[in-house]
Amino acid sequence: MYDAEKVRKGLKLLIDNQPYLIVDFQYVKPGKGQAFTRMKIRNMITGQVLEKTYKSGERLAPADMEERQMQYLYREGDKFVFMDTTSYEQFFLEEGQVEDVKGYLIDNLPVSVLFFSGRAIGVTPPIFVELKVAETEPGFKGDTTSNVLKAAKMETGMSVQVPLFVNEGEILKIDTRTGEYVERVKK
Repeated sequence: MYDAEKVRKGLKLLIDNQPYLIVDFQYVKPGKGQAFTRMKIRNMITGQVLEKTYKSGERLAPADMEERQMQYLYREGDKFVFMDTTSYEQFFLEEGQVEDVKGYLIDNLPVSVLFFSGRAIGVTPPIFVELKVAETEPGFKGDTTSNVLKAAKMETGMSVQVPLFVNEGEILKIDTRTGEYVERVKK
């Protein structure tokens, strides 16, 4: 159990039998009256964002979450297929559950899948992924000093801002936390 005044961003709570993630919080200690914590929380299944207020001293239950290492296999219509690498069991996630990370998912990518009460509810990709450039304007040789960027469409369909010297067919390292270009990969 967590004390309401000691919560932090990123903590997972169980509220009304649903898992919630604390997106933001503010501890308020007014001059008169009891201290309280105001939280902005996001339902980890539906994505709905709520604001809740808890008095100082109230206890909050942690969500029973489990994270398992899996491998992304392929996309089947609007479902994404993941395989547990130890038991070879396959799990299907809806497009809405992987909306934030679907641009990083390439076949056979190792990922962490978050489970709540035995049900897969979310995916966390590795910090860096290597994606191939599918489409971009032609590059300019020697133009490596300026900070001018251009759009590049990656093999997964996502768009990334890249330096002018990047060409189609090149493999780039992308940071999944920010969605930004890191470097070219030599293969």
